[in-house]
Amino acid sequence: MTTATPSSTATAPWSTTPTQTVVVDGTTFTYRELGPRGGVPLVLLHHFTATLDDWDPRVLDGLAARHHVVAFDNRGVGGSGGKVPHTVAAMAADAIRVTRALGHEQVDLLGFSLGGGVAQELVLAEPGLVRRLILTGTGHRGGGGLTKMPLIVGGAYAKAALRRVDPRHFLFFPRTPGGKAAAKAYIARLGERTTADRVPKISQQARIAQLAAIRESGLGTPHDLGRIAQPTFVANGEDDVMVATSQSRALAERIPDSRLTIYPDSGHGGIFQHHERFVPEVLEFLGAHA
Repeated sequence: MTTATPSSTATAPWSTTPTQTVVVDGTTFTYRELGPRGGVPLVLLHHFTATLDDWDPRVLDGLAARHHVVAFDNRGVGGSGGKVPHTVAAMAADAIRVTRALGHEQVDLLGFSLGGGVAQELVLAEPGLVRRLILTGTGHRGGGGLTKMPLIVGGAYAKAALRRVDPRHFLFFPRTPGGKAAAKAYIARLGERTTADRVPKISQQARIAQLAAIRESGLGTPHDLGRIAQPTFVANGEDDVMVATSQSRALAERIPDSRLTIYPDSGHGGIFQHHERFVPEVLEFLGAHA
């Protein structure tokens, strides 16, 4: 059985967009939607440890200027119930159920980092559900380097604790003057939401489960990405320390109808650091195929 709370038709900025819930097979999922209704919505899938409150308002507001944008917390994350699945494929199955529960028969899909892996699993499992695909800061199943994620993350968290800053200063942005400034600006933007309906931060148990899923994907048998027929936009920073930029290039090489953008002086969070370029490129990509 699936039930959903009524959604508002009013357009509000991401910082004040209300948090809503949908119940799918007994599990409550939290979501937010903004932008003009009608047409094919753009569904967003987020990164390791992220909740709804970790989406960059500049990216969400920019995309919602022309598209109906939907973002949700996957199972066991943020305000959603249940426990985090131990495979990326299971996360994709949840994403399919939530998307359909919200009444969408076809969507454009944007996956960032772990969300990009979920997006690949989703489009391969249910190709008819996806019209256009956007993969950012992400790699492919069997990429190998993803197995190093626990060590990379652990080192960043240790540095962040010593300096009393968010670990994404080290995980998402290069330690260059431009990267350091972009990190501060990004973290500041995440604090723009001051309403009472912020969702809980991810639990330690959920964090460990996500790492297990990422490791399983990194060691798994690669998918045949040539099966992805959807037009695909791949983007990353030029020096991604979490998911090697070479994996983004590999995605673009293996997906037949794809384009690639690599942003300079940036890393894993290149789409946030260069949001002024990224948002228009996404809008053009989606509009060109409308």
